[in-house]
Amino acid sequence: MSVSQRTRRGARAVRGGPERVVSAVDRLEGWSGADRLIGALRAAVRAAPLGPARDVLHGRWIGHPAHPLMVQVPVGTWLSAAVLDLLPGQPRGQRELIGLGVATAVPAAVAGWTDWAELHREQRRVGLVHAVSNLAAVSLFAGSFVARGRGRQGVGKALSTAGLSAVAVGGALGGHLAYRQASGANHAEHVPHVVTPGWHVLGNVDDFPPERAVRRRMDDVPVMVVREDGDAVHVLADRCSHMAGPLSEGELADGCVRCPWHGSTFRLTDGWNVQGPATSPQPAFDARIADGHVEARLRENA
Repeated sequence: MSVSQRTRRGARAVRGGPERVVSAVDRLEGWSGADRLIGALRAAVRAAPLGPARDVLHGRWIGHPAHPLMVQVPVGTWLSAAVLDLLPGQPRGQRELIGLGVATAVPAAVAGWTDWAELHREQRRVGLVHAVSNLAAVSLFAGSFVARGRGRQGVGKALSTAGLSAVAVGGALGGHLAYRQASGANHAEHVPHVVTPGWHVLGNVDDFPPERAVRRRMDDVPVMVVREDGDAVHVLADRCSHMAGPLSEGELADGCVRCPWHGSTFRLTDGWNVQGPATSPQPAFDARIADGHVEARLRENA
């Protein structure tokens, strides 16, 4: 076989493997068949009377989504039980580990659904299948817990193996959500790295009516400018750190701006996220009025 023939065969193998998986998930992003169900589920999740607990579930208190952290416990306990199942001899606590995993999967799922309701449409489609896979895993492990309690160790092991398979599918889709679709990522993290140092002229003072948000650009970065009745000026990166919503189209109130897409609220003075679902603050700039112009620059601690 020639080198060119081996190269073509290798290329076909690559296209037949990883590309098929990626293409299948890409098609899932575009599948609208469950959109009505997704809409109903989203409305129910957003209407749940969670109060301040909603921000806790989003992970605002730790600066990033809490769901990926919370799922480590059930996955870890289930994997530990699987390893113990492979060892000879009597059971060594597998049932207790599986039960702990099932119990801790519940709050992790609640956090996941809370985040899911604030995603884009394509992300919600993938997220629904991710949730269904994980629900199947929890059900299988719950069945394993019951079977082991009744002395049916063989059935319990079989259900655990099936549960791990469901966990693997759910985990792969979760990775797609996080890394391919950037759900939960800070969509404003790049701002301090692409704006050049020094003062940037954003326009004449008269271009910025008091108490109104105006969109401008610093280099290639859109920013939101708010001038108060006096000489105070506030400048934030315009694209929301949660899902890149346009803050300049949001509502101004009580010294804050509320994103028009998902309701994240940021303080104008320093960009602090006072309310989620955003878990990261908004990049804020030093601003001043000089020679009749509004100017802004990167903050030293940006």
